[in-house]
Amino acid sequence: MPAPIALTCGEPGGVGPELAVAARIALPDLPFFWIGDPRHLPKGSALALIDSPDQAVTVPAGVLPVLPHRFAAENPPGVLVPENARGVIEVIERAVALAQSGEASAVCTAPLHKKALKDGAGFGFPGHTEFLAHLAGVENVVMMLASPLLRVVPVTIHIALAEVPQVLTPDLLAETIRITHVGLIRDFGLTAPRLAVAGLNPHAGEGGAMGREEIDLIAPVLAQLRAAGMVISGPLSADTMFHPRARAGYDAAICMYHDQALIPIKTLDFDGGVNVTLGLPFIRTSPDHGTACDIAGQGIARPDSLIAALQLARDMALQRATR
Repeated sequence: MPAPIALTCGEPGGVGPELAVAARIALPDLPFFWIGDPRHLPKGSALALIDSPDQAVTVPAGVLPVLPHRFAAENPPGVLVPENARGVIEVIERAVALAQSGEASAVCTAPLHKKALKDGAGFGFPGHTEFLAHLAGVENVVMMLASPLLRVVPVTIHIALAEVPQVLTPDLLAETIRITHVGLIRDFGLTAPRLAVAGLNPHAGEGGAMGREEIDLIAPVLAQLRAAGMVISGPLSADTMFHPRARAGYDAAICMYHDQALIPIKTLDFDGGVNVTLGLPFIRTSPDHGTACDIAGQGIARPDSLIAALQLARDMALQRATR
């Protein structure tokens, strides 16, 4: 069996701590451990302090294994404590180190509050993905949102829609497709992944009447990759790509911008979507929601996405172990 999964604490004032406890109850047979300050977990939680990841497998069901990481201060739910920003960053670094050493089979990250990290510790990265790539020494990574109903990859991510045509280049598109193709083989067990690529414009440009990006940029890249042996359809009109019959024809959809990818998956499976980073030397998953500080500590946050993220991390680790 692979090593236990490292679950980072995320923003201590968010829902991450309470969801970790709920996920442990829901997944008694899935070996994972939480890295963070025990003081930030809900009062009265059943937890067991461990000294090393391998001890997590001996902790009784329903009890959360905790690898302690001391923070500067206590942190009530719903409150951003600037002094704790450095601890949040250190926990991520520690989880990555454990994954790189093989002591953890994967890293599952609870959500961050980017402004809190910037204000409290001068965090200079847009988010988790870029920081993890930096720690791994990797230049190019890909964000995939995955659920049992759909896998989507946005080529451009957190930029204004007006900037997409300038940022979208042949090299970026080709590298995104290549990383996705490799990830589907290595981590999802697909021998010949089928990729569907959306156009940028309505009706995929309609032969140039609504834009030429499909003709001048997207189609030549796809032709090159097909010649290299990839199974790719497109460029396709995005408005017909996500109904059940269309989804049955591909394993992942490559989309040109953020909302083109995320609206379909969040509509189809809002609670079950998982954020996966492809292209890292270790497995990384994350629930597809934010810190939700406004409801932290109220007992109403749903653990579904974190549960799905841990389950997918386990499945990916098992897949890698068989290769």
